[in-house]
Amino acid sequence: MTKLLPIFLIILGGAIGGGAGIFLKPAEDITCEDGQETDECAEMKADKETEAEEESEDVYYIAMKNQFVVPVIRDERVRSLVVLSLSLETTPENGETIFTREPKLRDVFLQVLFDHSHIGGFDGAFTESSRMSVLKVALLEAAQSVVGSIVSDVIITDIVRQET
Repeated sequence: MTKLLPIFLIILGGAIGGGAGIFLKPAEDITCEDGQETDECAEMKADKETEAEEESEDVYYIAMKNQFVVPVIRDERVRSLVVLSLSLETTPENGETIFTREPKLRDVFLQVLFDHSHIGGFDGAFTESSRMSVLKVALLEAAQSVVGSIVSDVIITDIVRQET
């Protein structure tokens, strides 16, 4: 029996490996010629057109000139400082508008960051995805209140907490 166990394990491993290879085999490539109109070809053409439209939209990132420093206050003392760098996602033609409105943007961003700090958003595991999502949504809403919908996203490029 002990001599049959290694042979059985080799056969079992080969069967599992072969099954995985068949199951994970890549899909066959579908080639569509100009005259050929099947459902798969039409779907592939629609996917390519959608990708081309998405790529044609120029995305432009504007980094805010200076970092944001936010105190984390507990028991009426500064317990730590959070330093963030932000960038805004927009289109190239809207860059000048954002640069001219940067002081107002900085003001509303600081207010959002201070509010986030006061509710405990920078305590504990402050980079947890749910906390970061709440912060990013609040920053995006603040940016859109200043410059409108020309800002499509706020990107946190750097974030660090320095304990005091």
